Amino acid sequence: MTGIFEDRLINFANLILHLGDQIKMTESGKHLKSQLIRSGTSPALNYGEAQSAESNRDLLHKFRIIVKELRETYINLKLIKMNDLCKDLSILEQALDENNQLIAIFIKSIQTVRKKTNNK
Repeated sequence: MTGIFEDRLINFANLILHLGDQIKMTESGKHLKSQLIRSGTSPALNYGEAQSAESNRDLLHKFRIIVKELRETYINLKLIKMNDLCKDLSILEQALDENNQLIAIFIKSIQTVRKKTNNK
């Protein structure tokens, strides 16, 4: 399962980087692009850290950071869409969908780790 999460997060980060190239370079576009690239690539990098978690508590903390970054990215994508700042709407829609799926996956993962921790 680890490889699947890692691959999806890396592919998502790559999608975000490509989407960044499609952002219109208005003042708003520049600002949101910069934020998007930071928050949209962060989950993959944080997942790398989570793989070396020292405890379930540490793992939960890292997963929560991933969800936080994914939620920030989702709002950013919605703002980009709302303000018509992306030249390629299909890549934006793809990013919104994958972002939403990743949030759901990591929320479920947090619940699973919590259950395992509480059953010990």
